[in-house]
Amino acid sequence: MENNENKIEKMRHSASHILAHAVLKLYPDAKLGIGPAIDNGFYYDFEFSQPLEEKDLKEIEKEMKKIQKRKLKITQTFMKRKDAIKYLKEIGQEYKLELLEDIPDKEVSFFVSGDSEFIDLCRGPHVEDTKDTGYIKLIKTAGAYWKGDENRKMLTRIYGACFEQKDELKQYLVNLENAKKYNHRKLGKQLKLFAIIPEIGQGLPVWLPRGYTIRRILENYMLNLERRYGYQHILTPHINRAELFEKSGHLNFYKDSMYPPIKVDGEDYYLKPMNCPAGFMVYNLEPKSYRDLPYKLGEFGTVYRYEKSGELHGLQRVRGFTQNDAHIFCTPEQLEGSINETLDILDIFYKDVGFDNYKFRLSLSDREANPKKYAGDIEKWKFAEETLRKALVDRNIEFEEIPGDAAFYGPKIDIVAINVFGKEDAVSTLQLDFNLPEKFEIKYIDSDGTEKQPYAIHRALIGSFERFFAFLIEHHAGDFPLWLTPDQVTVIPISEKHVEYATSIYDSLKLADIRVSLDDRDKSMQSKIRDAEKLKIPYLVIVGDKEIETDTVSIRSRLNKEIGLMKKQEFLDYLEEEIRTKGRK
Repeated sequence: MENNENKIEKMRHSASHILAHAVLKLYPDAKLGIGPAIDNGFYYDFEFSQPLEEKDLKEIEKEMKKIQKRKLKITQTFMKRKDAIKYLKEIGQEYKLELLEDIPDKEVSFFVSGDSEFIDLCRGPHVEDTKDTGYIKLIKTAGAYWKGDENRKMLTRIYGACFEQKDELKQYLVNLENAKKYNHRKLGKQLKLFAIIPEIGQGLPVWLPRGYTIRRILENYMLNLERRYGYQHILTPHINRAELFEKSGHLNFYKDSMYPPIKVDGEDYYLKPMNCPAGFMVYNLEPKSYRDLPYKLGEFGTVYRYEKSGELHGLQRVRGFTQNDAHIFCTPEQLEGSINETLDILDIFYKDVGFDNYKFRLSLSDREANPKKYAGDIEKWKFAEETLRKALVDRNIEFEEIPGDAAFYGPKIDIVAINVFGKEDAVSTLQLDFNLPEKFEIKYIDSDGTEKQPYAIHRALIGSFERFFAFLIEHHAGDFPLWLTPDQVTVIPISEKHVEYATSIYDSLKLADIRVSLDDRDKSMQSKIRDAEKLKIPYLVIVGDKEIETDTVSIRSRLNKEIGLMKKQEFLDYLEEEIRTKGRK
């Protein structure tokens, strides 16, 4: 019996064919790209002779539903390669011809809807007829380079949702609408947190004053937390000589994600894609004994990785970003303790920022299938993978194993966040490495006087500040915990005669290191409140005659609404307690 997952995937794949069928009926000269099933639905890529607008989706969706109602049979047929080439040339589908070049089969599979009404190059599988495709809704259009190559033509991608039950589709559309309110790009603009400025470059975000305030708070928080656990911190240059990346293996295993070399005095330099090679060189500056280990070296290091234009996405996928990086050098006996300590720090950090929607993945090698993808001895790989697996099992952490997802130098634990759109992305990572210590001849003198090689743990708890900030914005919908928010309090005098008292409140809060602003503009009180609420300021202090007479402040909380009158010191104590506890109850 067919399982539900396969059934839904067949429905969604078939829905993509119905989409292409409908498009060709309405736009006969459209060229077809690819149309797979995806989470929650499907998409299909097209080349249109005229730009498609969002409003055109209604007409296409209407045509799709007509095709569904007709219950057209979907059947598979085969053509000899030469006949398939001839057919695709006759109907002018050059993208399908290009896809055919990558199919080695002598006989090629096509799927036919109805009496040859729509024919598409496809391996399948599909449902039996067009009616059996559940409930569909076209969602949006987007640009997509052909085959993901930014040097190729930009096609129009149409996304659709598809569910077996009507109420599932309805709930998905409600969730989609709600998710728009949480979108970090929309909130980033509204809250004045960051900007992507074309003249500076795509994928190179600018932290605006309010966003940079949060970043600095996170940096200081993490510096202090890591120092409590014995970390030291360094800062290494943005460019390094090619020799360093030849030694580390990045030029062999990672070059496609690196930018072209920069010529300096006849030598090649590269924008660094990783902080680790420079960190390893710092370790080697002085000899180490077992008493120096574990040696914990942290860095807020900016790295640069090539991402295709079509893959860039707000702060989640960028070309330049700063990692909360660290490298822990330890003896084999210290390995388990060091892994557990890293997971302890991670737990503290996630609780403090109120981050709870995540899961663990153990990323392993698939050396048998892809031996050239990884460096190092196979027995060491097995030991490293089992060590990470044991750490997760011993802590009763649920996790998923992903063969083939390891770094080239070792296996890793990835902490995967799930954003408001249901998309998963790795945020924090802990990687076990025995390859780079070997390549960089990292040594320590053991208690018996012999020279030994330590293990290295690469870990990035925040991951990159950019990606983590995107998740943080969406997780809190811009309503950050008080200790993190860029502006904690806005003081609003009702009229000009209340400005002096409001200023004294402002001065008192500022003296106590509260991030406070005074809105004494010549605008109405309601207008000032609306402006503050748009920026999601947690607390508003309203000052009028009553507050001056009673030497109090009137407090309005964004999340709890009216709090009422408080004495100045009482309000300050209230704020300081919420900041101290990170808002935990």
